[in-house]
Order: sequence, then structure tokens, then C-alpha cells
Amino acid sequence: MLGAYSRSNSAEIQDTLHVIFALFPVLGERIDQRGGTLSGGEQQMLAIGRALMSHPRLLLLDEPSLGLAPIVVDALFRKIIQLNQEMGLTILLVEQNASLALDISRRGYVLETGENVIEGSGKELLANQKIKESYLGIARAGG
Repeated sequence: MLGAYSRSNSAEIQDTLHVIFALFPVLGERIDQRGGTLSGGEQQMLAIGRALMSHPRLLLLDEPSLGLAPIVVDALFRKIIQLNQEMGLTILLVEQNASLALDISRRGYVLETGENVIEGSGKELLANQKIKESYLGIARAGG
């Protein structure tokens, strides 16, 4: 409920809470559990849920996969896609797992020491040989 501090319509707040519990059922199951005792993946879900409680138009996610098991990362990224595609939420994602981030992104930007060095659609960047070699660790065939 902390994320809804700026909202006053209690019926809308409850509706949003139901949407979050539908998106992340485990949070509904653990409603009486302290956030600090949740697993890493559950804490990420809680952080996203808390942000969603404010009914944002833009969701900023900084390294949501950090420290999570691959299976949890896959589940979390499916939810990120769902937030964008089904709920129409704009998402700005900063992520070290470049291939995963670009795979789900409409637009990507590659930064080096704070400077934008290349940009394009996620698909364009995934196909870019320089990106493959420099950021994705995929060596050029035959060389």
C-alpha cells in the first residue's frame, strides 16, 4: 500500500492491488509476510508492485535481473512484457543482460562511459555485428 500514498480513491487503490495480485499471485499469498523475508525474485515483484500502486505511465527498471536465478529472470521478464503489451505501460529498462533486454525491447541504446554510442530497434541491435562482439560475447564466425 506504500506505493499508493499519493492516491486518495480507496476503491481504485483496491482495484490496482487486485491487478497486482493477479500479475504476481505469490504476493497475494505472502500478504502478511515482511518484504525483507521474501526471496530475491519475490522482492523484485514487490518492488514492481509497489511502483504500480502509484498508477504510473512510465516504469523505470534498473537491473531487475540482478542476482536472480535464470528461471526467475525468465518469469520476471514475461511479466515485464505483459505490463508493456497488455497494460500499455511504457518501460525504461537498464539491464546488463543485453541480449535478454534487447530481445524484448522496441528500442535500445548502448552507452559507453555515459555516452550513447549506438541506438536502434532491439532487433537491429541484436543483429549488429559490433554489438554481438563487444557486448554479447558472440565472436564473428571464422575469425
